Amino acid sequence: MNRLALAREMNGLTPALGVETIVHGVAAVCDPLGALYLPDAGILVVSDLHLEKGAAFARRGMLLPPYDTLATLTVLAAVISRYDPKLVVSLGDNFHDRVGSAHLPEEFRSLIVTMACGRDWIWINGNHDPDGTVDLPGQSVDEMHYGGLTFRHEPKLGRQAGEIAGHLHPSATVRRREKSIRRPCFATDGARLLMPAFGVMTGGLDLRHKAMTGLFDRESLIAHLLGRDRIYSVRFGNLAG
Repeated sequence: MNRLALAREMNGLTPALGVETIVHGVAAVCDPLGALYLPDAGILVVSDLHLEKGAAFARRGMLLPPYDTLATLTVLAAVISRYDPKLVVSLGDNFHDRVGSAHLPEEFRSLIVTMACGRDWIWINGNHDPDGTVDLPGQSVDEMHYGGLTFRHEPKLGRQAGEIAGHLHPSATVRRREKSIRRPCFATDGARLLMPAFGVMTGGLDLRHKAMTGLFDRESLIAHLLGRDRIYSVRFGNLAG
C-alpha cells in the first residue's frame, strides 16, 4: 500500500519524482506511482490494474478485504491529476476476471467516468479480461499503435522494438546493507519496456525468472524500481540474484 500512501500525500499535484527514459526513440517518464508518461504525445500508460480482484475471489468463495478497487483507483486518480494526459492507455488485465467490469459497483464506475472526462481512454484486452469492458468510457482493443510504439498486454517472444507491454508484473531485487529489497519495476533495454503492475493487490515476477528470458538485451537492461517516493534505476548486472 506504499503507492496509496504516496498518492494521498502528493494528492497528484506535486512534481513527479520519476526518471526519464527512451523507448525506441520515444521519450517517456517512469513515475513512482507505477505509470508511464509520454510527454510529447500526452499519453499516460498503466498496466494490470486487476480491478475487482477481491470481488473475483469472493465469487469463488475466497474472502479477501474488499478495498483493492478503491485503493487502485485512488492511485490512478492521483497520477492522472499530476499529468492531465490527453489519452490514458490501460494495458490489459484491467479487471481480474471476465465479469469484473459488468459487476463494478456504481461508485467505482463513477470514479472512472470522472477520470475519463475530457480525455480519451483505451482499454487493452488482457488474458484475465479478453472480452473488453462494459459501460465504461473509452474503447477496448487488442493492441494500439502510435509513433512507432506498440501497446499490448502480453509481450511477444524475442526482441520486439517499440513494444510497451504488461502481463509479467516485473520486479527486481537489490541488496542494501546486507538486506534484500524487492520492488516492482519498469524494465527496459531501450528497445522495449515492460510495465509494473499498477493494481495494489498484485504480485511480481523477478527479472531473472525464466519467463523473462530472451525479452531483453541484458547488457542494456535497466530496472527502474518503484521506491517509497522516487524511482531507483539499477542495471540488470547489479541486481541481486
